[in-house]
Amino acid sequence: MLCYCRPGFEPEMAAELGERAALAGLHGYARTQRNQAYVEFLGTDAVALSRALPYDELIFARQKLLRLADLQGLDPSDRITPILAALEAAYPDGRPSAYGDVWVEHPDSDEAKPLAGLARSFGNALRPALRKAGWLTRIDDPRRPRLHVIFLAGDHAMLAQASPRDGSPWPLGIARLRMHADAPSRSALKLEEALLTLVHEHEREKLFRDNMRAADLGAAPGGWSWVMMRQGLRVISIDNGPLRPELLDSGRVEHLRADGFQWQPKGPLDWMVCDMVEQPRRVAERMATWIREGWCKHTIFNLKLPMKKRWEETRLCLELFERQAEKPLTIRARQLYHDREEITVFATPQ
Repeated sequence: MLCYCRPGFEPEMAAELGERAALAGLHGYARTQRNQAYVEFLGTDAVALSRALPYDELIFARQKLLRLADLQGLDPSDRITPILAALEAAYPDGRPSAYGDVWVEHPDSDEAKPLAGLARSFGNALRPALRKAGWLTRIDDPRRPRLHVIFLAGDHAMLAQASPRDGSPWPLGIARLRMHADAPSRSALKLEEALLTLVHEHEREKLFRDNMRAADLGAAPGGWSWVMMRQGLRVISIDNGPLRPELLDSGRVEHLRADGFQWQPKGPLDWMVCDMVEQPRRVAERMATWIREGWCKHTIFNLKLPMKKRWEETRLCLELFERQAEKPLTIRARQLYHDREEITVFATPQ
Protein backbone atom coordinates (compact mmCIF):
# COMPACT_ATOMS: atom_id res chain seq x y z
CA MET A 1 0.00 0.00 0.00
CA LEU A 2 1.03 3.59 -0.64
CA CYS A 3 -0.64 6.48 1.20
CA TYR A 4 -0.11 10.20 0.68
CA CYS A 5 -0.15 12.34 3.83
CA ARG A 6 0.65 15.83 5.05
CA PRO A 7 4.43 16.48 5.08
CA GLY A 8 5.72 15.94 8.61
CA PHE A 9 2.92 13.51 9.54
CA GLU A 10 4.55 10.40 8.11
CA PRO A 11 5.10 8.89 11.62
CA GLU A 12 1.40 9.33 12.41
CA MET A 13 0.37 7.76 9.10
CA ALA A 14 2.76 4.85 9.67
CA ALA A 15 1.53 4.30 13.24
CA GLU A 16 -2.10 4.38 12.14
CA LEU A 17 -1.56 1.84 9.35
CA GLY A 18 0.46 -0.45 11.63
CA GLU A 19 -2.10 -0.42 14.43
CA ARG A 20 -5.11 -0.87 12.16
CA ALA A 21 -3.43 -3.74 10.30
CA ALA A 22 -2.55 -5.47 13.58
CA LEU A 23 -6.15 -5.15 14.80
CA ALA A 24 -7.26 -6.81 11.56
CA GLY A 25 -4.85 -9.69 12.24
CA LEU A 26 -2.55 -8.77 9.34
CA HIS A 27 1.20 -8.32 9.42
CA GLY A 28 3.02 -5.45 7.79
CA TYR A 29 5.49 -2.67 8.33
CA ALA A 30 5.80 0.95 7.26
CA ARG A 31 8.66 2.45 5.27
CA THR A 32 8.93 6.22 5.17
CA GLN A 33 11.07 9.30 5.77
CA ARG A 34 10.18 12.53 7.49
CA ASN A 35 8.69 15.19 5.18
CA GLN A 36 8.47 12.98 2.08
CA ALA A 37 4.63 13.22 2.20
CA TYR A 38 3.91 9.53 1.65
CA VAL A 39 4.17 6.21 3.47
CA GLU A 40 4.69 2.75 2.00
CA PHE A 41 3.10 -0.08 3.98
CA LEU A 42 4.39 -3.50 3.02
CA GLY A 43 2.86 -6.84 3.90
CA THR A 44 2.62 -10.40 2.65
CA ASP A 45 -0.82 -9.74 1.15
CA ALA A 46 -1.26 -6.18 -0.07
CA VAL A 47 -4.78 -6.82 -1.39
CA ALA A 48 -5.93 -8.13 2.00
CA LEU A 49 -4.33 -5.12 3.69
CA SER A 50 -6.11 -2.75 1.35
CA ARG A 51 -9.48 -4.38 2.02
CA ALA A 52 -8.91 -4.30 5.78
CA LEU A 53 -7.92 -0.61 5.73
CA PRO A 54 -10.66 1.23 3.78
CA TYR A 55 -9.84 4.80 2.85
CA ASP A 56 -12.93 6.21 4.58
CA GLU A 57 -11.62 4.97 7.94
CA LEU A 58 -8.08 6.34 7.59
CA ILE A 59 -7.43 9.64 9.35
CA PHE A 60 -3.99 10.78 8.18
CA ALA A 61 -4.23 9.50 4.57
CA ARG A 62 -4.91 11.95 1.75
CA GLN A 63 -4.92 9.13 -0.80
CA LYS A 64 -4.73 5.33 -0.70
CA LEU A 65 -3.06 3.37 -3.51
CA LEU A 66 -1.88 -0.14 -4.26
CA ARG A 67 1.73 0.08 -5.44
CA LEU A 68 2.60 -1.93 -8.57
CA ALA A 69 6.25 -1.09 -9.24
CA ASP A 70 9.18 1.09 -8.15
CA LEU A 71 11.10 2.28 -11.22
CA GLN A 72 14.56 3.73 -10.58
CA GLY A 73 17.21 4.83 -13.05
CA LEU A 74 14.71 5.89 -15.71
CA ASP A 75 16.20 7.26 -18.92
CA PRO A 76 14.83 10.80 -19.47
CA SER A 77 14.76 10.13 -23.22
CA ASP A 78 12.35 7.18 -22.80
CA ARG A 79 10.42 6.78 -19.58
CA ILE A 80 7.36 5.26 -21.28
CA THR A 81 8.86 1.91 -22.34
CA PRO A 82 9.87 0.92 -18.77
CA ILE A 83 6.40 1.88 -17.51
CA LEU A 84 4.69 -0.33 -20.11
CA ALA A 85 7.08 -3.18 -19.28
CA ALA A 86 6.42 -2.76 -15.55
CA LEU A 87 2.66 -2.94 -16.13
CA GLU A 88 3.07 -6.21 -18.04
CA ALA A 89 5.29 -7.59 -15.26
CA ALA A 90 2.77 -6.60 -12.60
CA TYR A 91 0.19 -8.96 -14.14
CA PRO A 92 2.04 -12.13 -15.17
CA ASP A 93 -1.19 -14.18 -15.12
CA GLY A 94 -3.03 -11.96 -17.54
CA ARG A 95 -3.87 -8.32 -17.99
CA PRO A 96 -6.89 -6.91 -16.13
CA SER A 97 -9.39 -4.69 -17.88
CA ALA A 98 -8.09 -1.30 -19.01
CA TYR A 99 -7.69 1.57 -16.56
CA GLY A 100 -10.33 4.27 -16.66
CA ASP A 101 -7.86 7.15 -16.22
CA VAL A 102 -4.21 7.92 -15.47
CA TRP A 103 -2.91 10.58 -13.08
CA VAL A 104 0.74 11.63 -13.18
CA GLU A 105 1.63 13.14 -9.81
CA HIS A 106 4.38 13.95 -7.34
CA PRO A 107 4.32 13.95 -3.53
CA ASP A 108 3.21 17.19 -1.88
CA SER A 109 6.67 17.78 -0.40
CA ASP A 110 9.07 20.70 -0.83
CA GLU A 111 11.58 18.35 -2.47
CA ALA A 112 9.09 16.97 -5.01
CA LYS A 113 7.11 20.10 -5.90
CA PRO A 114 9.63 21.13 -8.64
CA LEU A 115 8.51 17.95 -10.46
CA ALA A 116 5.06 19.44 -11.18
CA GLY A 117 6.05 20.58 -14.67
CA LEU A 118 7.48 17.17 -15.56
CA ALA A 119 4.32 15.46 -14.29
CA ARG A 120 2.09 17.64 -16.47
CA SER A 121 4.13 17.24 -19.66
CA PHE A 122 4.77 13.52 -19.17
CA GLY A 123 1.08 12.87 -18.63
CA ASN A 124 0.34 14.33 -22.06
CA ALA A 125 2.85 11.92 -23.64
CA LEU A 126 1.93 8.87 -21.56
CA ARG A 127 -1.82 8.93 -22.10
CA PRO A 128 -1.83 8.12 -25.87
CA ALA A 129 0.88 5.48 -25.36
CA LEU A 130 -1.22 3.71 -22.73
CA ARG A 131 -4.27 3.80 -24.97
CA LYS A 132 -2.32 2.40 -27.92
CA ALA A 133 -1.03 -0.45 -25.73
CA GLY A 134 -4.53 -1.21 -24.45
CA TRP A 135 -3.92 -0.16 -20.86
CA LEU A 136 -6.26 2.86 -20.91
CA THR A 137 -9.84 3.25 -22.11
CA ARG A 138 -10.42 5.54 -25.09
CA ILE A 139 -12.70 7.74 -23.00
CA ASP A 140 -12.07 8.40 -19.29
CA ASP A 141 -14.23 6.03 -17.25
CA PRO A 142 -14.52 6.94 -13.52
CA ARG A 143 -15.98 3.50 -12.71
CA ARG A 144 -12.76 1.66 -13.56
CA PRO A 145 -9.53 1.50 -11.52
CA ARG A 146 -7.20 4.47 -12.01
CA LEU A 147 -3.48 4.28 -12.79
CA HIS A 148 -1.11 6.57 -10.90
CA VAL A 149 2.45 7.45 -11.92
CA ILE A 150 4.21 9.17 -9.01
CA PHE A 151 7.49 10.95 -9.78
CA LEU A 152 9.96 11.06 -6.89
CA ALA A 153 12.76 12.39 -9.13
CA GLY A 154 13.35 12.80 -12.84
CA ASP A 155 14.69 9.25 -13.04
CA HIS A 156 12.55 7.67 -10.32
CA ALA A 157 8.81 6.92 -10.42
CA MET A 158 6.38 4.56 -8.75
CA LEU A 159 3.40 2.94 -10.43
CA ALA A 160 0.24 2.43 -8.41
CA GLN A 161 -3.47 1.97 -8.87
CA ALA A 162 -6.52 3.27 -7.03
CA SER A 163 -10.12 2.19 -6.73
CA PRO A 164 -12.52 5.10 -7.38
CA ARG A 165 -14.68 3.77 -4.52
CA ASP A 166 -11.79 3.49 -2.06
CA GLY A 167 -9.75 6.66 -2.35
CA SER A 168 -9.78 10.40 -2.84
CA PRO A 169 -11.38 11.82 -6.01
CA TRP A 170 -8.74 14.59 -6.23
CA PRO A 171 -5.15 14.51 -7.56
CA LEU A 172 -2.69 14.18 -4.67
CA GLY A 173 -5.76 13.71 -2.48
CA ILE A 174 -6.04 17.50 -2.20
CA ALA A 175 -9.34 19.37 -2.42
CA ARG A 176 -8.08 22.68 -3.76
CA LEU A 177 -10.66 25.29 -2.79
CA ARG A 178 -10.59 28.97 -3.55
CA MET A 179 -10.89 31.50 -0.76
CA HIS A 180 -14.22 33.29 -1.27
CA ALA A 181 -13.96 37.08 -1.23
CA ASP A 182 -16.79 37.32 1.33
CA ALA A 183 -15.43 34.70 3.74
CA PRO A 184 -14.56 36.21 7.14
CA SER A 185 -11.41 34.07 7.54
CA ARG A 186 -9.38 31.30 5.90
CA SER A 187 -10.77 28.86 8.47
CA ALA A 188 -13.89 28.75 6.27
CA LEU A 189 -11.90 26.54 3.88
CA LYS A 190 -11.51 23.90 6.59
CA LEU A 191 -15.25 23.53 7.07
CA GLU A 192 -15.94 23.67 3.32
CA GLU A 193 -13.44 20.84 2.79
CA ALA A 194 -14.94 18.89 5.69
CA LEU A 195 -18.40 19.07 4.10
CA LEU A 196 -16.96 17.77 0.82
CA THR A 197 -14.78 15.08 2.40
CA LEU A 198 -16.56 13.80 5.49
CA VAL A 199 -20.22 14.21 4.55
CA HIS A 200 -21.16 11.88 1.73
CA GLU A 201 -23.10 13.25 -1.20
CA HIS A 202 -26.17 11.12 -0.54
CA GLU A 203 -26.32 12.44 3.06
CA ARG A 204 -26.26 16.16 2.31
CA GLU A 205 -29.91 16.61 1.35
CA LYS A 206 -31.02 15.11 4.66
CA LEU A 207 -28.40 16.83 6.83
CA PHE A 208 -28.69 20.34 5.37
CA ARG A 209 -32.18 21.73 4.96
CA ASP A 210 -33.21 25.34 4.78
CA ASN A 211 -33.67 27.01 8.18
CA MET A 212 -32.13 24.20 10.21
CA ARG A 213 -30.55 25.64 13.35
CA ALA A 214 -26.88 25.47 14.29
CA ALA A 215 -24.43 26.75 16.89
CA ASP A 216 -20.85 27.76 16.14
CA LEU A 217 -18.71 27.60 19.28
CA GLY A 218 -15.73 29.96 19.33
CA ALA A 219 -17.06 31.57 16.17
CA ALA A 220 -15.08 34.85 15.81
CA PRO A 221 -14.47 36.22 13.26
CA GLY A 222 -17.15 33.98 11.76
CA GLY A 223 -15.64 31.73 9.08
CA TRP A 224 -17.52 28.58 10.11
CA SER A 225 -20.76 30.52 10.77
CA TRP A 226 -20.48 31.93 7.23
CA VAL A 227 -20.17 28.42 5.74
CA MET A 228 -23.14 27.07 7.69
CA MET A 229 -25.21 30.12 6.75
CA ARG A 230 -24.44 29.44 3.08
CA GLN A 231 -25.82 25.92 3.57
CA GLY A 232 -29.18 27.53 4.41
CA LEU A 233 -28.90 27.22 8.21
CA ARG A 234 -29.66 29.77 10.91
CA VAL A 235 -26.62 30.09 13.15
CA ILE A 236 -26.05 31.16 16.75
CA SER A 237 -22.42 32.32 16.87
CA ILE A 238 -20.89 31.97 20.32
CA ASP A 239 -17.78 34.02 21.07
CA ASN A 240 -16.71 36.91 23.27
CA GLY A 241 -14.84 38.32 20.28
CA PRO A 242 -16.35 40.31 17.39
CA LEU A 243 -17.86 38.86 14.22
CA ARG A 244 -17.64 40.35 10.76
CA PRO A 245 -20.58 42.82 10.49
CA GLU A 246 -21.71 41.34 7.15
CA LEU A 247 -22.68 38.11 8.92
CA LEU A 248 -25.15 39.90 11.14
CA ASP A 249 -26.53 41.82 8.15
CA SER A 250 -27.57 38.51 6.58
CA GLY A 251 -30.35 38.00 9.11
CA ARG A 252 -29.33 34.36 9.50
CA VAL A 253 -26.65 34.80 12.18
CA GLU A 254 -27.18 35.74 15.83
CA HIS A 255 -24.11 36.68 17.87
CA LEU A 256 -24.01 35.84 21.58
CA ARG A 257 -21.01 36.99 23.59
CA ALA A 258 -20.34 33.94 25.76
CA ASP A 259 -17.77 31.23 26.49
CA GLY A 260 -18.13 28.36 24.00
CA PHE A 261 -17.19 25.85 26.69
CA GLN A 262 -19.90 27.07 29.08
CA TRP A 263 -22.81 28.05 26.85
CA GLN A 264 -25.63 25.61 26.12
CA PRO A 265 -28.73 26.09 23.95
CA LYS A 266 -32.22 26.56 25.36
CA GLY A 267 -33.53 23.82 23.09
CA PRO A 268 -32.14 21.14 20.77
CA LEU A 269 -30.36 22.25 17.60
CA ASP A 270 -29.70 20.41 14.37
CA TRP A 271 -25.97 21.19 14.21
CA MET A 272 -23.03 22.31 16.32
CA VAL A 273 -19.63 23.17 14.84
CA CYS A 274 -16.50 24.08 16.76
CA ASP A 275 -12.97 25.20 15.85
CA MET A 276 -11.79 26.38 19.26
CA VAL A 277 -8.10 26.32 20.16
CA GLU A 278 -8.02 24.14 23.28
CA GLN A 279 -6.61 20.87 24.59
CA PRO A 280 -8.02 18.12 22.34
CA ARG A 281 -9.32 15.92 25.16
CA ARG A 282 -11.20 18.84 26.66
CA VAL A 283 -12.77 19.55 23.28
CA ALA A 284 -13.67 15.87 22.79
CA GLU A 285 -15.38 15.77 26.20
CA ARG A 286 -17.38 18.93 25.52
CA MET A 287 -18.44 17.71 22.09
CA ALA A 288 -19.57 14.41 23.65
CA THR A 289 -21.66 16.34 26.17
CA TRP A 290 -23.50 18.11 23.36
CA ILE A 291 -24.39 14.79 21.73
CA ARG A 292 -25.22 12.97 24.98
CA GLU A 293 -27.49 15.75 26.29
CA GLY A 294 -29.29 16.06 22.97
CA TRP A 295 -28.24 19.66 22.43
CA CYS A 296 -27.44 18.85 18.79
CA LYS A 297 -27.93 15.98 16.36
CA HIS A 298 -24.87 16.44 14.14
CA THR A 299 -21.46 17.97 14.75
CA ILE A 300 -18.20 18.87 13.04
CA PHE A 301 -15.28 19.88 15.24
CA ASN A 302 -11.52 20.17 15.17
CA LEU A 303 -9.02 18.58 17.55
CA LYS A 304 -5.73 20.49 17.82
CA LEU A 305 -3.01 17.86 18.21
CA PRO A 306 0.12 18.05 20.37
CA MET A 307 3.60 18.04 18.85
CA LYS A 308 4.36 14.50 20.05
CA LYS A 309 2.40 11.22 20.12
CA ARG A 310 -0.19 12.65 17.74
CA TRP A 311 -1.59 9.29 16.61
CA GLU A 312 -1.95 8.15 20.22
CA GLU A 313 -3.71 11.40 21.15
CA THR A 314 -5.98 11.12 18.12
CA ARG A 315 -7.04 7.60 19.02
CA LEU A 316 -7.58 8.46 22.69
CA CYS A 317 -9.68 11.55 21.89
CA LEU A 318 -11.91 9.71 19.42
CA GLU A 319 -12.43 6.84 21.85
CA LEU A 320 -13.22 9.34 24.62
CA PHE A 321 -15.72 11.18 22.42
CA GLU A 322 -17.48 7.99 21.32
CA ARG A 323 -17.63 6.56 24.84
CA GLN A 324 -18.92 9.71 26.55
CA ALA A 325 -21.47 10.48 23.81
CA GLU A 326 -23.34 7.34 24.96
CA LYS A 327 -25.16 7.05 21.63
CA PRO A 328 -24.52 4.98 18.51
CA LEU A 329 -22.78 7.33 16.09
CA THR A 330 -21.25 7.34 12.66
CA ILE A 331 -17.88 9.03 13.19
CA ARG A 332 -15.50 10.07 10.43
CA ALA A 333 -12.23 11.89 11.01
CA ARG A 334 -9.57 13.18 8.65
CA GLN A 335 -6.59 15.47 8.61
CA LEU A 336 -7.74 17.78 5.85
CA TYR A 337 -5.52 19.63 3.41
CA HIS A 338 -6.60 22.96 4.96
CA ASP A 339 -5.95 21.67 8.48
CA ARG A 340 -2.56 22.09 10.08
CA GLU A 341 -1.70 20.48 13.41
CA GLU A 342 -5.24 19.17 13.78
CA ILE A 343 -7.85 16.71 12.57
CA THR A 344 -11.49 17.36 11.72
CA VAL A 345 -14.27 15.09 13.07
CA PHE A 346 -17.82 14.60 11.78
CA ALA A 347 -20.38 12.72 13.90
CA THR A 348 -24.01 11.91 13.16
CA PRO A 349 -26.52 9.44 14.66
CA GLN A 350 -26.53 5.96 13.14
